[in-house]
Amino acid sequence: MSASTCRKPSVPLIPKVSCRNERPPMIVPAEKASGISEGEWLSVSSHETFRLGQKIGAQVRGGEILLMSGALGAGKTLFVKGIASALGLDPEEVTSPSFTLVNPHEGGRLFLYHIDLYRLEEGATAAHAVDLEELLAHEHSVIVIEWADRLREYKLPAGTWKITISGVGEEPRTVAISRLKI
Repeated sequence: MSASTCRKPSVPLIPKVSCRNERPPMIVPAEKASGISEGEWLSVSSHETFRLGQKIGAQVRGGEILLMSGALGAGKTLFVKGIASALGLDPEEVTSPSFTLVNPHEGGRLFLYHIDLYRLEEGATAAHAVDLEELLAHEHSVIVIEWADRLREYKLPAGTWKITISGVGEEPRTVAISRLKI
């Protein structure tokens, strides 16, 4: 592939990938519902994970809750950077909210609440620690919750999606997206 046809990531914080690894994320059966495509994608690079986040970010309309799960280092925050980019926000401003718990991002077409429950106990305590009830009232926002399994039996509204990123280290990532059955 010549240098003129090689696409490079436009976001400096994303590790550079070689042209041989660049290709659109592979889509396995997907169904369109409420703007977001359900299905399973394979990502072989951090750039592809970012681009898949952009694709989902372009599909959100406001009011969606995205519950993310995956091992440490799987690419959850990178995926959120892609969502932020599609919302017109600066992806370089998106960092893991592990210590702040909630990072609000405004200035794009929708408000983005990026939540990380990694350090919190499971159950309603986690939801209360981040004032989730109050955040859910903002219909012109997208709420992304990393380590969402900490919510346990917390009752979430319609418009909730589950995003699971599998794979660690240099392994390809499988990103599964499904509507939460409420």
